[in-house]
Amino acid sequence: MSPDRLTLAVQKKGRLFEGSEDLLKRAGVKLAYARDALLRRAENMPLDVMFIRDDDIPNFVASGACDYGIVGENVLYEMASRLPRVARLETVTKLGFAKCKLKLAAPNEGAIQRVEDLAGKTIATTYPGLTDKFLKERGIEAEIIEMGGSVEVAPRMGIADAICDLVSTGATLEANGLVAFETVLESEAVLIRGPRAAQNGAAQTAELLIERFQGVIASRQTKYILLNAPKDRLDEIRAILPGSDAPTVAQIVGRDDVVAVHAVCTEAVFWSTLEQLKGAGARSILVMPIEKMMA
Repeated sequence: MSPDRLTLAVQKKGRLFEGSEDLLKRAGVKLAYARDALLRRAENMPLDVMFIRDDDIPNFVASGACDYGIVGENVLYEMASRLPRVARLETVTKLGFAKCKLKLAAPNEGAIQRVEDLAGKTIATTYPGLTDKFLKERGIEAEIIEMGGSVEVAPRMGIADAICDLVSTGATLEANGLVAFETVLESEAVLIRGPRAAQNGAAQTAELLIERFQGVIASRQTKYILLNAPKDRLDEIRAILPGSDAPTVAQIVGRDDVVAVHAVCTEAVFWSTLEQLKGAGARSILVMPIEKMMA
């Protein structure tokens, strides 16, 4: 690898891959086609992207083989619980995708209904480090059984009394007669930085890429609202606009009693928000996504 080129590790397939690919595209990174599925070079900046297994990414970054990596917090913290050099990795920013929760779950209406009920029980998980850390913090002694997959069937098969597993919708738990009763970790994709990243000649590229990533994240969370509002209810409408600091107010031609309001809203805009705006007299309400944003 050239010391003047930035190297970024991302997952080669799965939810993290899809989110990472979308993030890179939105950040304006154009990857050249390559027969080698492991490495692709950017055409418009000194950046190389390596596609590897998600649980290998922290090691690649910690060893200096890659400068940065995109990885789930669940994988990062599990490996950090076992490997000191991974524990020393820096998390640069959260990326807002691949969100999930690591939860404790047990058979519905069984003897285990809360964390304290795990004392002396067995717990099946693919995250033994995180599970052990959580139990120790709660002062609970239980046996942890490490599994490579199919954790949700462990109680039904008599392998364990409870499980600790990733949950997105909860449908898999329900299908196996399980109910979650405690959250161990809330996880999402994060950008991590290795110890040698600042030592090479690609620091400027890294700053540019991080700024673009943060702009993409900000634009996803931000909406542009346009509406017409009665002038005498303008203060009420401004108070309803979510996360809006100073909206633009313009006079409408031929109307002295109505103004046009344009606002950048940095908080979520729900249907209930639009209903409140309508109730305050707003009309012709339009909510639009923001493609790019830079502070």
